Amino acid sequence: MLSQNEERGDIALKQGKVWGETEEIFNDGIVSVNHLKIKKGGFCSEHRHKMKSNIFFIISGNLKLSIWKEGDIKDDTVIWAGESSEVPPGVFHSFKALTDVECLEIYEAKLRGEDIERRTQGGKEE
Repeated sequence: MLSQNEERGDIALKQGKVWGETEEIFNDGIVSVNHLKIKKGGFCSEHRHKMKSNIFFIISGNLKLSIWKEGDIKDDTVIWAGESSEVPPGVFHSFKALTDVECLEIYEAKLRGEDIERRTQGGKEE
């Protein structure tokens, strides 16, 4: 069975990272799903996504997810196999693997502000 990327003619991009590896397995332009394998002790940079939420679903292992709330207050959550946690757009975050971890990282574009441009005014004919 072909993946959606292969059906579209795209090449699934598997990337090695210092902390492990990531591979995009789905992308429809609004939602993308990455399969991550993170080595015990591996961690990512503190970063944020301006327009995307970031959901982590743990397949195996334990992942510590850190987010920085308003006032730069750090909040740590440990996510276990079968659990998930979401980071809203614009929030600085990072992760650290407490064990070897396999997880799905799901990005969803979040549109903000007014999304409509009107050419005419609606009404009711008499």
